[in-house]
Amino acid sequence: MPNPKRRHSPSRKGMRRAHDALTLPAFSVCSNCGTPKLPHRACPECGYYRGRQVIEEAETE
Repeated sequence: MPNPKRRHSPSRKGMRRAHDALTLPAFSVCSNCGTPKLPHRACPECGYYRGRQVIEEAETE
């Protein structure tokens, strides 16, 4: 198994890690109620997806 002869410099280490940053998920706006939601998913607030209701709303008690 080959092993590195020399250690990587901080610059090389930083260049390798340049693409490791976490990104925030993209949000879209619900066309029915206007709350932010994940794209291609039903709205968790109103249950609408692409203009029609696909999830029944939970009744508030």
